Amino acid sequence: MHLGVDSFVSAVEDPRTGHVVGPAERMAHLLEEIALADRAGLYSFGIGEHHRAEYYDSAPPVILAAAAARTERIRLGSAVKVLSADDPVRVFQQFATLDLISGGRIDLVVGRGSFTEAFPLFGLDLADYDSLFEEKLDLLLRLRDSVEVTWSGRHRPPLNHQSVYPRPVQDPLPIWVGVGGTPESFARAGLLGLPLMVAIIGGEPRQFAPLIDLYRRAGAHAGHAPETLQVGLHVFGYVGESVQAAADTIYPGWHRMFTAVSRERGFAPPTRAQFDATSGPDGAFFMGDPETVAAKIRRVAEQVGGVDRLSLQMTNPLLAHEDLLRGIELLGTEVAPLVADV
Repeated sequence: MHLGVDSFVSAVEDPRTGHVVGPAERMAHLLEEIALADRAGLYSFGIGEHHRAEYYDSAPPVILAAAAARTERIRLGSAVKVLSADDPVRVFQQFATLDLISGGRIDLVVGRGSFTEAFPLFGLDLADYDSLFEEKLDLLLRLRDSVEVTWSGRHRPPLNHQSVYPRPVQDPLPIWVGVGGTPESFARAGLLGLPLMVAIIGGEPRQFAPLIDLYRRAGAHAGHAPETLQVGLHVFGYVGESVQAAADTIYPGWHRMFTAVSRERGFAPPTRAQFDATSGPDGAFFMGDPETVAAKIRRVAEQVGGVDRLSLQMTNPLLAHEDLLRGIELLGTEVAPLVADV
């Protein structure tokens, strides 16, 4: 199994000093985090995409280009690229260019996103939520598989024998589908034979086993080889010196972050009991000392029938930069060797 880190480039307040980290300083910190992940031996680092005040990741290709110039080995990618709200031609060109800059280290993970602010921002109708993604994914795959493309659809002007450049180093450019919990999304990824990145932000990871099995069965039915049907997990987590230290470090920012989301979506405010349950052996958070996190990764991989890649999303508005650096270091130097044979 390969381990990595995903970041939403959250706005941060230092919990010890109260210093509010500005956008420029936060970007500098982010590039330090990615460089450390590279040195620590982690497999990948992904950047999300949001269009909200609390996140600085609205332009992931720009961030990834800066990261590519500062790293040597680590794979870089989106986590996820909101394909529904963008032009597939520009997305392909941007990530093909990134692949050239990085020397063939790019993964493009596309999805619909868990927030909807991109739709009104770019003049899109939420009623087209499903059709936008399905149509744009179809075009993106055609652009990847052929230099010259003829295509037409509802949401974009047609292409008539038009060529798209540049072409990436990797042939084909790896395109993953990011999914939440809808069976249709899992089945579609399987039928297309695309790698699957499952976002698990609540509940119990083992509950996703039937959906991942659906993905594999759909892929097999469509004639895709089992080795092409890769499964990745995007999860919240943090690695500390001990279970208690990890919990104490993460909880304040977790509470602030999920209180805001719960208020926005009309949910009950989060509690410490919910946090403890979610961080427990069967919960969605992968948190604790290296041995605890590694044991959970092994257990969950077995529960869902195997996992090829797992990325910890450590974004937290009250996580100090030095604590995040230490978490990344522990994940790469202590957790990764414990799960390398999974």
